[in-house]
Amino acid sequence: MRNSGALHAGAWWIWALGLAAAASRTTNPLLLGLLVGVAGYVVAARRTDAPWARSYGAFLKLGLAVIGIRLVFAVLLGSPIPGTHTLLTLPEVPLPGWARGVRIGGRVTAEGLVFALYDGLKLAALLVCVGAANALANPARLLKSLPGALYEAGVAVVVAMTFAPNLVADVARLRAARRLRGRPDRGPKALLQVGVPVLEGALERSVAMAAAMDARGYGRTAQVPRSVRHVTNVLTLGGLTGVCAGTYGLLADEGAGYGVPVLLLGLAAALGGLLLGGRRSVRTRYRPDVWGVRAWLVSGSGIAVAVLMALAPEAPLHPGVVPLTAPVLPLGAAGAVLIGLLPAFVGVPRPRPFTVSRGLRPRTPGPQTPDGLKLPGTGTNQPVRRLRTSGEAAISGGLGAAAPRKREGAGQGQRKSTHDDEAAQ
Repeated sequence: MRNSGALHAGAWWIWALGLAAAASRTTNPLLLGLLVGVAGYVVAARRTDAPWARSYGAFLKLGLAVIGIRLVFAVLLGSPIPGTHTLLTLPEVPLPGWARGVRIGGRVTAEGLVFALYDGLKLAALLVCVGAANALANPARLLKSLPGALYEAGVAVVVAMTFAPNLVADVARLRAARRLRGRPDRGPKALLQVGVPVLEGALERSVAMAAAMDARGYGRTAQVPRSVRHVTNVLTLGGLTGVCAGTYGLLADEGAGYGVPVLLLGLAAALGGLLLGGRRSVRTRYRPDVWGVRAWLVSGSGIAVAVLMALAPEAPLHPGVVPLTAPVLPLGAAGAVLIGLLPAFVGVPRPRPFTVSRGLRPRTPGPQTPDGLKLPGTGTNQPVRRLRTSGEAAISGGLGAAAPRKREGAGQGQRKSTHDDEAAQ
């Protein structure tokens, strides 16, 4: 049985890695801001109410902290970029001869600060793209989609990825509890008091996860011939070595001729090793996710952004710092980045909260005959009617006023009609 309702978790990661690859190709603050905006819009449109979906805000704050730290380092430790526009001069600390090339204090230039700002923006955009993948992809479903040879390593990676979202959820829950008790939830003292329960919760979660993994047979492998194990190790290691050599050849100017063939051979060998290594896995998959049309569109949009950004001209992607020039938004690269908005329109829609119409009962199956047929007039939505108690009837007539007593000689039919009228009201 396959699960066709949810979008494949690997598609979200491919889309986010495509945006991250595009961000690594430029230092233009306008393009980096556009990438962050695209990622944020998709997260706002497609994230769920799961605990890991709340980690996107933490990654945004981490990106802002990275920018601030990068600027502080540029002020205190200087910048390798020469500049002529001096903003301020700090007292310089003399250093020994073995620390030549490093300085503390000195002249702070506008060119150095702008270069540090561009560098910090690039790193912050990378963090935001990774945060978008964490907020959109279900880690458990991503683990189910891994090959059998990577299952053990995938468990470690998934546990590491879910640490930050669970930590954010625990901190938010404990801060809300402190506010309900009338205690402060901000400041260093409150942070220290919240830290101990957070660590206790992380420890309890780790113990529960270890018990669940042991109960599900984690680490158990099937018996395979020794020759198959040797071939698997050779293919995997050789393939990874080939991938590294091919990547180096593509990046270096001298290896442009052999980079692509070596990279393809390495990928083929690594895939063969993974397929053979999957024979050792004895686990089964319950309702595996389907890589459908929406998954192709989501992942393809991220790949398209990365490829088009790599083919874009270099000059607009890296605005000049010496001399200082205003960054210009290249229209071609901006259009390529906007392709990343496609998952906001083709992804799985956000689940809407369930609401019940006021004054209506939920649809329940009515009584059936022995043959399995419904009785007429049953199983439909009917308005809820509540009988008034004698106390409510007395209050509606006026507080403190006693209801007039009926005549003793009234007939039985008159009392019955009066009760029926009160029940109808």
